[in-house]
Order: sequence, then structure tokens, then C-alpha cells
Amino acid sequence: MAGSEWAPIRLGDVCMKIGSGATPRGGSDVYLQNGPYALIRSQNVYNDGFHYDGLAFIDEKHAAELENVEVREGDVLLNITGDSVARACQVDPLVLPARVNQHVAIIRPDPGKLAPRFLRYALVSREMQTKLLSWAGSGGTRNALTKGMIESFDVLAPTDVSEQRAIAHILGTLDDKIELNRRMSETLEAMARALFKSWFVDFDPVRAKAEGRAPGLPQPLGDLFPDSFEDSELGEIPEGWEVGTLAEVSTLNPEVWQTHTRPPEIRYVDLSNTKWGRIEEVAAYGQADAPSRAQRVLRVMDTIVGTVRPGNGSYAFISDDGLTGSTGFAVLRPQQTEYAELVYLAATAPENIEALAHLADGAAYPAVRSEVVAATPIVKARPGIVDIFSRAVGSLLAKLAANQRESRTLAALRDTLLPKLISGELRVKDAEKIFGGTA
Repeated sequence: MAGSEWAPIRLGDVCMKIGSGATPRGGSDVYLQNGPYALIRSQNVYNDGFHYDGLAFIDEKHAAELENVEVREGDVLLNITGDSVARACQVDPLVLPARVNQHVAIIRPDPGKLAPRFLRYALVSREMQTKLLSWAGSGGTRNALTKGMIESFDVLAPTDVSEQRAIAHILGTLDDKIELNRRMSETLEAMARALFKSWFVDFDPVRAKAEGRAPGLPQPLGDLFPDSFEDSELGEIPEGWEVGTLAEVSTLNPEVWQTHTRPPEIRYVDLSNTKWGRIEEVAAYGQADAPSRAQRVLRVMDTIVGTVRPGNGSYAFISDDGLTGSTGFAVLRPQQTEYAELVYLAATAPENIEALAHLADGAAYPAVRSEVVAATPIVKARPGIVDIFSRAVGSLLAKLAANQRESRTLAALRDTLLPKLISGELRVKDAEKIFGGTA
């Protein structure tokens, strides 16, 4: 494709809608866990895409009151107030029908003049983010972007809309693969957690045998499970099994860097970049420049659990060597390799993360001591069962880790290409060569 001319495009001249919503009458009291309409808020809008965490729902009555801020497929969403101001993404069509509240603006360009997906990538480029943040902080005491400001934005873009679409397609191909990997990883983790819960929490094979039913497992494996229960401080557990803690099968915070042992490069994992089993970013620092909290040595098969605001889900299973964790993590290293997967799934089971959140104290930074994480109770199975569990779940977590590594590589490539494509420094035909013509 031959490169077309580039020119600034004023959003107010090419958009069919620019506007924000409102909080439904009744406020958060009318929010639903599930409902016919989603209510998109600032916590759902991130530069790397639409996030479902904290998504609220409303009923038809309250949706009708916000009919003028109906979100449509392809709409670009922009956070316009508060600490998350300037974050932007395109709405995930799976969330529709939806409305937005007063902290989120809908930007709906005429697709014949400005490709919506191109606009989404333009808004998250470093140059535009710098400009948006500067404008947002230019007035008043609270960061805010007004409708007038958005209308006056100039977006540099090819005058040929087909070239805009081609640029967005290249970047979108990378994001689509990252999203596919994320969904595959969610499925793999759900499978691992389901097996853990079945064997070590609900004791399904034992319960089936106690009731005279087949355990639903191949015979050599099924024979390893007992056919009766006994009482314990945790309630009924399989006969012959024991109640223990994570501290009995793992070592807490086994290694820290000393001044003379720190490597020349610190590959740092922080709490803020570790979310619900995913390490989203590894920051590289020189030995002298690393944050003071970069002290915990991490090894493959370690489990890390955030001790500051533990309910935020800052936990992960370590699958790459050479990483350093924040002192805000409790590091659990299995004493035997076959316990690695069990330690991870037990330490990060939803009910255990919730329990840590309730135990956390401190107003500004609610936290628990690492020893509290290590004291998490577990039920210790007979020999052989844990080993088979480790082999089954280990393959799932290995696939999950491979997905995450690929996604980090793709994200780095996207972040390299984005400013070059959005500015016109790199043309579509040259970017296609990088992909071997497959983008």
C-alpha cells in the first residue's frame, strides 16, 4: 500500500458523538452483580484494553435513564476524571448492551473519516498520553478532560482511511493474540483450580467411594484415595490424610540478595505488575538503580503472594528464572518439587486470598505478615496422590506460562511499533515485512 498524506484531524469535526454519562439514580445501591445492561466505569478502561474487573450492571429502568450514553460496537472510551484520566480503549463488543458513567467519555468517530481502532491506538500513544495528561492537569484541583477539550484534540492520521485501518489492523493483530492467550490462560488456570478443589477441598473421589460410587478416575489412581472420612480441626478429611500448613511443605522467603551478591541486572517483579496469577511486566534495572524493595530472590516453581492489600490478587507462580521480587511478597518455595503446584493453588485459592484480605490491618496500606501466608492450612494427602496431581496440573501451568511469555513478547513488539506507525515514521508495507506479510 502506498503511503498517503498525513494531516491533523480535529475530533470535533469527525465524531458523531462525544459525551460522558452519569451515575444512575440511587448510586451504587442500584448496581447489580449481573443484569441486562453493563455500566462501564473508569476501572474498566485501560490503555491495554477493556478490563472486566469490577464491571457493574444495571436494570432496564436505570439503563433507560442513561439512554443518551448508549455504548455501541467500535466506540472508543476515554477516562476523563481522577487518577485514571487519559486511559483509553475500545469497548469489548461482548459487554454490550452498556452505558457509561460520568467518569468515562464515549468517542464515536465517523468511520468514513477516522477509523475508530486507529483513534484508540493514537490516544494511547506516548505523545498523545503526555498531551492528554498535561491538558487534564491544567485547570482546577482535580485532573479532568472536558468535552470541549476532546472536541479540540488534533489526531495526526493518514488522510486515506484505508491506511488508518491497515495500521490499526497490524497493532490489533498483536492485541488480539494477546487477548486470545489471556482467555486460554484463564481456562487453563480454571482447570487446575477445579482439580485442586475436587481432590483437596471437596474430596470428590473419597466422597464417591464412601457412598459406594465409582470415583471417576482410572483404577490405579482411584485406588490411592481412601473410601472413608475422619474428624479433624478442619472438619471431615479423608481417612489417613493429615491437616498441615503451607509452612510444612514450603520454605518462606528462602533467599534475599545481599549487597555483594546482587547481579549486575535486576529483573524486578513488583506488586502492581502482578495480577491474579499474571506477571504483566518485568522491569530491568542496573544493580545500583534497583528499588530498595527489590530483594527477594525468585526461583522457578516459587509461589509469590502479595502481603500488602492481599485482596488485590498480587500473586503468581514463577516459571522464569533470574527474577527478583519485592519485599511486599511472601515467597513460598516447595520443599519437594511435587508440592509446587499444590502450594500455589492452596496459597492463592479464592477463599484463602479473601481470608488474607480480612486479616490485613493498617489504614493506608492494609497488610499481613509473610508468616500469616505460610500459616494457611492445607490437607496433606497420602503419598502418590500429590505426585500425580503435580504432573497433571504442572502441564497446565506450563502451557499457561508459555502463553504469558509469548504475550509479553507480543506486547513489547506492539509497544515498539505503535509510536512508529501512529506517527507515520514506519509505513504499513515496512511493518508487514516484520511479520512476513502475515499481519
